[in-house]
Amino acid sequence: MLLALDRRINQSNKSRSFKTKDNCTLEQNELIALQKELKQLRIETDAIKQAALIMA
Repeated sequence: MLLALDRRINQSNKSRSFKTKDNCTLEQNELIALQKELKQLRIETDAIKQAALIMA
């Protein structure tokens, strides 16, 4: 618990923020963005599949 608190304090001192996105590396932020995009694309693909089933 204390180690996690120290890490959060160090991160906030560097970035002046407690937000996760402000304390991530560029690669981590890109990974998060890609995961969100993948989730959205899967939702859209499922919707298209459902529409195709209804139309068939």
